[in-house]
Amino acid sequence: MFESIVVITKRTALEELILRFNSRDQAKFYIEQQARLNPGYKGGAFEEYQNAHEVYLMALNSLKAVIPKTVKYQIIERSVLPMFKFSGKDLIVIIGPDGLVINTAKYLSTEPILALNPDSRRIDGVLIPFQIRQAREKILSALEGRFKTKPVSMAQATLNDGQRLFAVNDLFIGAKSHISARYRLEFGRKSEIHSSSGIIVSTGAGSTGWLQSIVNGSCGVVGGVIHSSVRPPASNDYRLDWSSNQLYFAVREPFTSKSSQAGLVFGRVESGKRLTITSLMPDNGVIFSDGIEADYLNFNSGAVASISLADRKANLIVA
Repeated sequence: MFESIVVITKRTALEELILRFNSRDQAKFYIEQQARLNPGYKGGAFEEYQNAHEVYLMALNSLKAVIPKTVKYQIIERSVLPMFKFSGKDLIVIIGPDGLVINTAKYLSTEPILALNPDSRRIDGVLIPFQIRQAREKILSALEGRFKTKPVSMAQATLNDGQRLFAVNDLFIGAKSHISARYRLEFGRKSEIHSSSGIIVSTGAGSTGWLQSIVNGSCGVVGGVIHSSVRPPASNDYRLDWSSNQLYFAVREPFTSKSSQAGLVFGRVESGKRLTITSLMPDNGVIFSDGIEADYLNFNSGAVASISLADRKANLIVA
């Protein structure tokens, strides 16, 4: 069924530290110095970075050892994903945290994803059905066509110049920095001009992620203002299935003035419906997805974004 296997990896926290400080010794010095100078430092001991790194490398080496010798494969690191061209006939094997599944899925078309948890002690694995010890069995089954997939819905932002960006968890539409984003929001028959901290659009997979933070924070602020407890709704009240044909949108910190409103701040985008956003920002406007700020669309004056369910879904291999 597949011409090759593409293994997706992610730099460990230790590798990120070494990249930042140029050497392992410099990274170790920084972490230990922070621990000495700040008794309450929560960054963790350097040994924890080292241990997590070693566990990940052991898992990666274990994975490479069980890939059949007759199958072509290559390993690419997450930062390469925006530039990498998948063939459409690859088996995608992801070894890393849940976020790596999310970061990878939006760059695929129909390729199935086999997600492996390299470190169950540190990684939740909500989107990772299998442990690294199952790698051989699951790879062989997939190569023989014996697997089942669960569709995972995505959001899609389409600009009036034809550019598109997909999201497995969330789209962010707003300003690059901590300045107000200005735009016109149109949904159904309603239209408003906003000055806000941006808009979050969440999929089923992301419905209890960033969106949950917005819901909890909003209830806490309202409770503080009226001096009465406002209990946040249970996440199950707004949780969507991964394959749901609905999206949520939520406006962050909308400001009301003579030229901006705050009535249209939350809603569901059903299948076949669209959220239209027209940028009123001369510069610094962006749209990015799933927390990857480096891979973004410019969203400045003249740009119009149409937000909807994507016309494709990610395919996650499940038990």
